[in-house]
Amino acid sequence: MSAVQVSSIAEVRERVAEARRAGQTIGCVPTMGALHAGHGALMDRARAECGMVVVTIFVNPIQFDVKADYERYARNLPADLSFCSERGVEVVFAPSVEEMYPEPTGTFVEAPETARYLCGEHRPGHFRGVATVVAKLFHIVQPDLAYFGEKDAQQVAVIERMVEDLNFPVRVVRVATVREADGLALSSRNERLTPEERRAAPALYRALQEARRLISEGARDAEAVKRAALEMLASEALLRVEYFEVVDARSFHPVAEAAGEVKIAAAAWAGSTRLIDNVSCQAAGGCARE
Repeated sequence: MSAVQVSSIAEVRERVAEARRAGQTIGCVPTMGALHAGHGALMDRARAECGMVVVTIFVNPIQFDVKADYERYARNLPADLSFCSERGVEVVFAPSVEEMYPEPTGTFVEAPETARYLCGEHRPGHFRGVATVVAKLFHIVQPDLAYFGEKDAQQVAVIERMVEDLNFPVRVVRVATVREADGLALSSRNERLTPEERRAAPALYRALQEARRLISEGARDAEAVKRAALEMLASEALLRVEYFEVVDARSFHPVAEAAGEVKIAAAAWAGSTRLIDNVSCQAAGGCARE
C-alpha cells in the first residue's frame, strides 16, 4: 500500500473524518522528515494500535533559534514517502509553510515550566515553537493517539503538559529511543557528523550510562554523579558538552538529590552538530535499562 500524500489542511481533515465515520482510531506521528528507524518505531507502534495512521512531515520554522539550522535541515520528501509506504501509513500530511502559517504568526502556545531548563534554557523560544506547531497539528489531524520518541524526552514532557493543561482529547504515547549498535541515539542530525565525530559521539551515551550506574548503586548527590560523568566526557576531545543534568522526570527541573524517578539528560556538540540524549532512572529501586 502506498501512503497518500496530502498538502492541504482541508484534505487531511476530510480523510480523517472519513476514517472516523468508519469507526477507525486515528494515530498521528508528527515528524520533520528525514525519516529513519527511530521514526519507523513510532509508525510501527501506531500501525499496531490504530486503524488509520497519519504521519506529518513539516520542518517548522518557528522552533529554530538559528536560521541557518532551519535552512540546512535535511529534506527528502520522496524518500520519506517511500519510508511511510513501507510501514503501512495511510496518509502523509506534508504542508508548505504557507499552508501552516498563511499570515505571520500572532498566536503562540507558551511552553510550560517543563521547558525552563536543559534545551529550553539553551534554545530560547524553541519549545514555544514546538508547542505551537504541535497544537496546530493536533487541531488539524484530531488524532486519538499521538506518538513521540523518548530521545526527545523534554519535548514529550512539554507536549504532555500542554495536552493536560489545554484539555486536548488526545493520548500521548511514548516510544523508547532507538539506538545504533554502539549506543548512539538515532537522529536526523547524525548525517552531518564527520567520520571522526561519528566515532566520538557514542561517548555521550556511555557517560549517561555511567551516571545511571552510580545512581543505581546508591549515589544520591546529583552534583557528584555529574562530575563523574563529565570526567568521562572530558577524555573525548571532539565533544563539547552543553549541559549534563539529573532532573525530575516530570518537571524536568534539576535536582540536588537523586530520589524517585529521574532523568539524566545531556546535550553536546560534535563540530557543528548538536546531539541530545537521556536515560531514565528509578533511584529508589535501581535504574531502568534501555
